[in-house]
Amino acid sequence: MAKEKGKGEGSVFFRKDRKKWVAQYYDYDPVTQERKHKEKSFATEEKAKAYLQSIMFQKENPVYIEHNGIPLKELMKTILQNKYDTNIISESQYERVQRTQKKIFNSAVSNKNIDEITPEELQKYINTYKDFSDSTIKKVMEQFNQVFKYAFDRGYILRNPMAQVIRPKSLKQEKLVRAMTLDEENQFVSYLQNKTLKECPYRNEFLIQLFMGLRIGECLALSTHDIDLEHRRLYVHKTLTHGIKGEITMSNSPKTKAGNRYLPIPDSLYPYIVEQMKFCEGQKNNDEKLLFKPPFNKYTNTENVNRALARILNELNIERMSSHSLRHTYATRAIEAGVTPVVLQKLMGHTDVAITLNTYTSVFDKYKETELDKVNQYYMKQNLLQEPNPNNVMLDNGTQVIEIKPNIIKDGVDEDKLNESLKEYER
Repeated sequence: MAKEKGKGEGSVFFRKDRKKWVAQYYDYDPVTQERKHKEKSFATEEKAKAYLQSIMFQKENPVYIEHNGIPLKELMKTILQNKYDTNIISESQYERVQRTQKKIFNSAVSNKNIDEITPEELQKYINTYKDFSDSTIKKVMEQFNQVFKYAFDRGYILRNPMAQVIRPKSLKQEKLVRAMTLDEENQFVSYLQNKTLKECPYRNEFLIQLFMGLRIGECLALSTHDIDLEHRRLYVHKTLTHGIKGEITMSNSPKTKAGNRYLPIPDSLYPYIVEQMKFCEGQKNNDEKLLFKPPFNKYTNTENVNRALARILNELNIERMSSHSLRHTYATRAIEAGVTPVVLQKLMGHTDVAITLNTYTSVFDKYKETELDKVNQYYMKQNLLQEPNPNNVMLDNGTQVIEIKPNIIKDGVDEDKLNESLKEYER
């Protein structure tokens, strides 16, 4: 057997009887403290080595690390896997981070050992993201900050090079999500109300997003078990997402922890939800009792929903937008109705009110003057702010403003007194 032995830290070898490459290593039983032999088979030597390397980093085997070093790429993958295995992140979060890591893994710096990477190398690489969105830059920075902090805390490196790296500013113009105008929304809702479910299968999905502000994945994950008709509320606690292999899966948690929320069902939307519940009860192969299950697949593809929306908007001559704009429209109407940012944060499932404020800055700014006028009117009603005494008002440069009453005589202006007043003002 071809065998690659290490110095007690593990080995990779080929087993002729299995025709497989084997990664062999030792573990310790936490109860008995006994050393236990473990191994796992792979089709290729490369996969076996990668697995062994990952295992050694997870177990922080000092002998292995000393002789092999720690490639940044492998440590990033290990940290992500640890978070997933300990349920710190969901499968959907795991998949999103993987997408960010794949971008990083195309770089030369990711293949270097973590203790060999300099701040200059990191800055040069991260600067290449200037043409990407600010969100992408933030995600890349998070990965680097996380991996180097992890390495520093465990003594793999003596200095954290990310402490000297500056986050670049994005040159990409931020793409704003457009909300429907009131006229467009009226036109769109009128269209939906005049269609049957057979004519427009996603009609009720569009209405729920538009009048309750759900994310499309949250909406498509709803089942009859999530609807409380007695108290007229809806429970959001799941979402459809793409799994590790790109397939559509059901996540047992929404996009964020704050996404877990109860939402009151508007009276006008109530009959449409009841209709959708009755419809799905009669569907075949719908053991999960999903409100929106396609006839032949397990879960609804969001791309199909967006295509259906695009066709309707095209027919109505409304500028094309994605289903996320329906959620954005809900938030816009809520702000127009006077809903406070903190309440809107809860309704939208945002983790922080700052996200709500930043996302809908333009909408809040639109009504800022109106709201400030309310405050000013309140001050005046309470006599908190009265007409100022001119003798007590100071200019920015410290000059006191005094009341000037020039002596006006019938035949004209008393120039001497006027000049005297002007000199006093200038002083």
